[in-house]
Amino acid sequence: MRVWIAGAGYGRGAVVDESEARIPALDHGITVGDGVFETVRSRNGRPFALTRHLRRLARSAAGLGMAEPDLELVADGVALAVAANPELGDARVRITVTDGAGPLGSDRSPGEQTVIVALGPFPGIPPHTDVALAPWPRNEFGALAGLKTTSYADNVRALAHAKERGASEAVFRNVSGNLCEGTGSNVFVVLDGALVTPPLSAGPLAGITRELVLEWFGGEEADVPMERLPEISEAFLTSTGRDVQPILHIDGRQVSSEPGPVTAKAMAVFAERSAADLDP
Repeated sequence: MRVWIAGAGYGRGAVVDESEARIPALDHGITVGDGVFETVRSRNGRPFALTRHLRRLARSAAGLGMAEPDLELVADGVALAVAANPELGDARVRITVTDGAGPLGSDRSPGEQTVIVALGPFPGIPPHTDVALAPWPRNEFGALAGLKTTSYADNVRALAHAKERGASEAVFRNVSGNLCEGTGSNVFVVLDGALVTPPLSAGPLAGITRELVLEWFGGEEADVPMERLPEISEAFLTSTGRDVQPILHIDGRQVSSEPGPVTAKAMAVFAERSAADLDP
């Protein structure tokens, strides 16, 4: 695999074999997780919704107190990295921006950012999934709430918890006791006949797929108390890696035996609209 990297001694960017890519041992993204990232799907050499992803990258950087990344440079890096891996017709594109070399503590040092664009195969999306409830809450009042940062250890731990229970995703409540998000996805539920997803004030990431489902298909943003989960009649996850994926079980409790009518329609609408416009 070949990656594109800028900063860290690579200037305005270069494409290199992944085994040759090097960043300083004191890069702040490594030592303290001081960085932001995006994951984009590329179909036959064309990234999907790249403009929206780059805007969110900038928002995450601003929320973390980082300088705004050079978005034109990042877009060029994505194009070069995708072109350098033509064997990947359907690819997962990972954009990572760190604050560059810094001290061993939490202080920052002035300097250039490190930017990396790496690719991997895009895994197939199963027709449905099961999720487990994470035993740890998201803090919707925390400094990193709603930001897509490289400080992802909470998600790693929660996803391992879910996998141990036969689920593909873990879903968090927030500290207020309401539904929040998955480790790498947003959650929609059908409650009292309405399609609902937690509002951004509940602490979830402003997912690109979530945003497009709301625009293209509709739905309400409202708090969902965790004690109401047994009342939901349908549920699905949204993310770059899942599109719209039905949930059949939550913590072993059956939500439905097959994708419900609202979920099926949301899936169809998203598939049609995303195929028609690669940069909506």
